[in-house]
Amino acid sequence: MVSRTCLALLAVGAPLLLSGCGTDTTDRTVSGAGIGAATGAVVGAVTPLTPVGGALLGAAVGGATGALTTPSDVNLGKPVWRQTAYANPPPPRTGGMATMDPATVRNVQAELQRRGYDVGPVDGRLGPRTDAAIRAFEQRNGLPVDGYPSSSLMDYMQSHPTG
Repeated sequence: MVSRTCLALLAVGAPLLLSGCGTDTTDRTVSGAGIGAATGAVVGAVTPLTPVGGALLGAAVGGATGALTTPSDVNLGKPVWRQTAYANPPPPRTGGMATMDPATVRNVQAELQRRGYDVGPVDGRLGPRTDAAIRAFEQRNGLPVDGYPSSSLMDYMQSHPTG
């Protein structure tokens, strides 16, 4: 069986190591407290500390660590709750292809074709060539790569006529 000392080190060490999510103090404190609480609850479940006691201790240690560290100490990137979705989320897929407004698809196809991308026929349908052309355009222009011919993509193309 694992000694209590090892479990205590795990309860303190894991939040210390993992409290690095976020580039500002608030994000780092919240992520540290959450990770610490989860780790503490697991450790508390197998020790006399109890899951609640372990979670409270872990949250305190993780939160304090997150508040006292900087991104240069440990940086695990942007926390999940701060991830921003694409301005217009992709529509639901049906049978492997997206269902969307054919006029928008046609406009995006025509603009991409004008820029030299192979979209296949400009027919208002999102096929594999149009999807690949959109993805190539998005990647080349530093946009989120999703392959969807959205109105926000069309707006971007209109505001960047040579991109």
